[in-house]
Order: sequence, then structure tokens, then C-alpha cells
Amino acid sequence: MDRVSLCVAFVCFLLFSLAKTEDYAVRMALIQLMDKLSPGNSQRASSWGWDANSDPCTGNWKGVACDTSAQHVKKIVLDQLNLTGTLDAASLCKAKSLLVFSSNENGVAGDLSKDISNCKQLTHLYLRGNRLTGNLPGSLSKMRNLKRVDVSNNDLSGKLPEKMSRISGLLTFFAQNNQIRGVIPEFDFSNLVEFNVSNNDLSGPIPNVDGRFNQSSFLGNPSLCGTPLPNSCPPAPPSKENKNKFLIYSGYIILGLILLLLLAIFMIKRKKGKEEKAIRESKGEKSSNSGGSSELKIGGNRSEYSITSAESGMGTSTSLVVLSSPVVNGLKFKDLLRAPAELIGRGKHGSLYKVIPGRGAPLIVKRIKDWGISREDFKKRMQKMDLVKHPNVLSIVAYYCSKQEKLLVYEFQQNGSLFSHLHGSQNGQRFNWGSRLSVAGKIAEAMAFMHDILRDDGIAHGNLKSSNILLNKDMDPCVSEYGLMVIENQDTSFVAQTDSVKNIDPTGGRAYSTFKVDIYGFGVILLELLTGKLVQNSGFDLARWVHSVVREEWTVEVFDRTLIYEGPSEERMVNLLQVALKCISPSPDARPSMSQIVQMINSIKEDEERSISSVE
Repeated sequence: MDRVSLCVAFVCFLLFSLAKTEDYAVRMALIQLMDKLSPGNSQRASSWGWDANSDPCTGNWKGVACDTSAQHVKKIVLDQLNLTGTLDAASLCKAKSLLVFSSNENGVAGDLSKDISNCKQLTHLYLRGNRLTGNLPGSLSKMRNLKRVDVSNNDLSGKLPEKMSRISGLLTFFAQNNQIRGVIPEFDFSNLVEFNVSNNDLSGPIPNVDGRFNQSSFLGNPSLCGTPLPNSCPPAPPSKENKNKFLIYSGYIILGLILLLLLAIFMIKRKKGKEEKAIRESKGEKSSNSGGSSELKIGGNRSEYSITSAESGMGTSTSLVVLSSPVVNGLKFKDLLRAPAELIGRGKHGSLYKVIPGRGAPLIVKRIKDWGISREDFKKRMQKMDLVKHPNVLSIVAYYCSKQEKLLVYEFQQNGSLFSHLHGSQNGQRFNWGSRLSVAGKIAEAMAFMHDILRDDGIAHGNLKSSNILLNKDMDPCVSEYGLMVIENQDTSFVAQTDSVKNIDPTGGRAYSTFKVDIYGFGVILLELLTGKLVQNSGFDLARWVHSVVREEWTVEVFDRTLIYEGPSEERMVNLLQVALKCISPSPDARPSMSQIVQMINSIKEDEERSISSVE
């Protein structure tokens, strides 16, 4: 070979060496990992890569993905490749930058080694549907970056690691359909989104999950007990010391009950004596009320409350003010109060009833107590709201106002709320991607209209949430309870009258316009439409969870599975998610206006329509 040929060969050797980004030790460790996962696999050498003569990032190794600079292995996904060997965790963890390892639906056998904890950066560990046996290693609790763990459908028979609560960022833990025994250890259930240990051999009480998971997460464990399972746990046998304390305390309680009973008898006799004296004194006198004030009850015998003309303090307070609506034309206050009523909701400042008058359509009556607004301001606000109409805003058709309480009457919407459809028994199945996008657009248009007309009056919604979005007979959204939040100052600052605003806007509310709170509330509704997840008053924070998932660049995991299975454009779902994230910005000034939101959603809808037209 001449000198020129030698130089060319040397340059090629250097270039080939530089192309190998992961160091030699990592490559050899990964090759050893594959050798143990697929012993005797004759196809691997020719088509899979995974050999010493190529690089995992540049050599098209099957299932391997690297970072954008092709420097380090980030993901290894080996699902459904008929792997029948064992998992060499020590070799796997030589790849120090590894974030995801997945070997679902194979035949991998043996134990999961404690060496798995050396994968310090690992966030996703998927080993579903293999033949793993033994314990999950206790070292698993040391993997502080783990977010998703799925070891379901294996032959694991040991105990769950005791200190799983150390993994504070864990979002998913699936271990169903194994033979795992022992008790369920404490997890950080405030962050967990998905949890399932059903069909194992677990025993003892279920830790407090704060209502976040239903019984389907725990079924199939005969010795498991406590909420949310129907079988309660037996009480722990009391010690001798506790028995003695119980007897002493019982004696005190019985003595206290006797004293209370004697006091009650004394008070009853005293009250009865006063009543008899009052009757004797008033005997023969003509009552100025001609029989006393008439008591008016809503719902007849099924009433939860009553109003009397005496307590109202208004001479003609028992008259119902009917606004411009043919639905309740001719309805009288006495007809409304005597009609059968069904309690369908209860809040901090009032209750909600479905009322069926003797004639006409069913109505919804919202009863409000302790509302910090004067009678005159209340009437002015109702008259103002009557002038502002939008087909997707539920109008108030009548109202009643007294000193003690106020009643608002709406037309009944037979299809319930958006909340019940997204989170009820149907679990969002009636809402495909097109329906959810349409609902979002119509709510945005309605809110933009109301904001534009009522901005000078400082009247926003103030409590926008999915349970306040009702669905009419055509399944179109109707924003209910618009304008019921009280404006305490002359400007647009407000003091929330319910806790719901505090839950909607973490910035508080006293320093910012209710219009900005509406934007935040709409953003949360968008997140519910996209994720199918519940918004809760405590514990799990939907907005915080979405931010954490997006920050980890696993945006697709945000979306509702029913949407993923439907197969809409991921790009348009991500675009709508970006709108939601702008709406829930921690800075109210950074949130877009409702008019801007309408433009953004219309742009997404136009892309959707063009996509459908091109397919047709």
C-alpha cells in the first residue's frame, strides 16, 4: 500500500472514530444488555444494529433515540420484539443520560435488579407484559426523577418498596395483575395521576388517597380494606390501658348526656309556659295580620327552606319579577313556591333546585343567601343583564329579591353540565375532538361578547368553570351564572364571594380584574377538554400538572386518551393547549383578551376544516 492510500485510510479511521459519540464502554455495555435480552436472536445482527462497529446515535440502532446533537442515548424502546432473556440493569445504566426505557409485551424473565437505581436520570420505566418475578427492588425509591412506572402483567410476588413516598414527582404507578403481597406503602398521592395495584395479593388498610382514585385501582385483593373499597377495615383490638380509658370516658359521656337531658326538659317546660301565657294574654284580641303572616314554601313538603312576608320586610316582596321571556310568561310567585322541587346542588352561599310549575317548562331556581349586594343594586344588575343577550349565555328569566334572600330563575337545560359529561359515567366519550373544539369556540365567543358589552359596567363572570357550562338540547354550551359575582368597589377590583375564584386564580383576586380571572377560568376549561382530568379544590392541581408534563417535553401525555385513540391532528391539539397555557399565565397582564382567544381558536378551527375538506 502506497503512502497516499495509508493517509486516506488513516483519515477515514479518524472520521469513523469521531462519529462514535457515546464512548466505547457505553456501547459495549448496551451490546451486553441486548445480548442478555435476546439470547440466540439470529435476526439481530443483520437488521438491528447493536454491534461494536456502529454507534448507537448514528448507526440506526433499533429502538434507540439520542439527543438533538446525537451525543447521548436518551430513549431505548424495545416493545413487542419477542425478547425472552433477562434485563441487565447494570449494563443499561451505563448510559448515564438515559431518560426512557421501555420493554413492553415481551418475555423478559427474572428479577428486576437493584442496580436499576444507577439510572439516575431515568424518568420513564415501562416493563408491562413480561415474566418478571420476585420483588420490586427497594432501591427503586432512590430514583428521584421517576415519573412513570409500569410493571403490570408480570409474575412479581414480593412486596412493594416501603419508601415510595420519596419519589415526590411520580405521576403514574401501574403494578396490577401480579402476585404482589404485603401492605400498600405510602406514596405521594398528592401528585399521582394514575395508580393501579388491582388483582394482586395485597392486604391491610388502603392509605389515604384523598378521593383521587376509585375502587378499580384496588379490586382483586381479597385482604385489602378501607376507602374506596366497600369493605371497611376491622378496628384494631384495644389494649388493656385503652379499655380502662374507654370505661372512664364513657362514664363522663353518660353523665354529660344526663345533664343535657335534664337541661333540655327544663327549657322545654319553660318555653311551653311562656307560650301558654302568651295565648292567654292574646285571647279574644283580633290579630292585626288576620291569622298571622303567610308562610310560603318552595317545593311544598319537600322544602328545604321557607320565606314569610313578615321576614322579607317588603310590602310586595312576594311578587316575582318576570323578565322578557316567554318561558315563564304569566308565572306567579306563589306558583313557583308551591311547585314540586328537587334539590340538585348545594353551594357555600345557596342551593340549586329543579322546579316544575303546574304549567310551562321545567325551571332552575338558584337560591342565594348572604350575598353582599344591596336590594337596589341587585335589581339594577338584573335589569342590565336582561338587556345583554347571547345565544350561548343562559339568560335569567325571572328573579325575586327580599331582605333575607334572593331567587334567580333560569330555563332548565336537559343535558346537564360540561363537567358531568367530561367527568361523569361517560367520561367524555360523547365529546370527540371536533365537539370539544366547537364547545371551546362557542364559549370563547360568548365570553368575548359579554366582556365587550359589560366592561364599562365592571360586570364579568367571576366564577367560570365547567360545572357552570350547561348544554342545551342541541348539545351547544350555555354559560350560566354570568354576573353573579359581587363588585365591591367602583372600579373593576373585586372580592370573591365564593372560594371557587380562589381555586381558579392562584394570584388571588383582590388586585386584579374579574375579567382576567375569567380568562384563567376559561384556560382551565380548555385543559379539562384536552386532558379529561378533574379540577379539584385541593390536592391535584391540573394547571401545575400540565406545566410539569410540558416542561419534560412529553406534551402528548397531556391529552385525553379518548382523543388520542380518535387520532386527530396532534399539531392542532398542541395549538389549543398553547392557547390554554397563555390563559393560565401566572401574570394576569400576560393573559390574552377573550377577543384574542376567539381569533386563536378560529384559526385552529379553520385548519381543522381545511384538513377535513382535503380528506374528502
